[in-house]
Amino acid sequence: MPQINAGDFRKGIKVIVDGQPFEMIECNFVKPGKGQALYKTRLRNLLTGTLLDNTYRSGDSLESADVRNADGLYSYFDGTNYIFMDNESFEQMELSADVCADQMKFIKEGAECGLLYWNDQLIGVTPPKHVELEVTYTEPAARGNTATNVTKPATVETGGEVQVPAFIEIGEKIKIAAETGEYLGRA
Repeated sequence: MPQINAGDFRKGIKVIVDGQPFEMIECNFVKPGKGQALYKTRLRNLLTGTLLDNTYRSGDSLESADVRNADGLYSYFDGTNYIFMDNESFEQMELSADVCADQMKFIKEGAECGLLYWNDQLIGVTPPKHVELEVTYTEPAARGNTATNVTKPATVETGGEVQVPAFIEIGEKIKIAAETGEYLGRA
């Protein structure tokens, strides 16, 4: 694999540290009064999601990770694993629920999503920017609560819960930011 020199470190690059793939989520250049320049980095493990803070000198380098993105389709949940289909090869891949359960709260079966591969093994999923879902349960709005931005919890058809304005009722379709679970508006 090609090496990435410390001078080329930037946010978003994928590297190998201790045999595991990491994404650089922060990189700060520090030039002390004397001595070598330093690169203070924050890395996120792509397999476990843990964060790692490392400092590298200007002559250091890291191995580039063989990480690729592909388009896919969420097929179904079999009780322990989420099943996805790669749109290019039409191959079915599975990903453990403990790896991607938080990202799948607002994704319906048949939805387009991004797939993240490392060494041709599925390691992550990128949900779409926003989804349109139907509200299956919410408390009725109390009269007189329209003066301010009053919100209430609502359960959507995928089982996820989102805070919605008081005027939203059961059966309405709403638009949700899939990554954050934030209400965006009526569909």
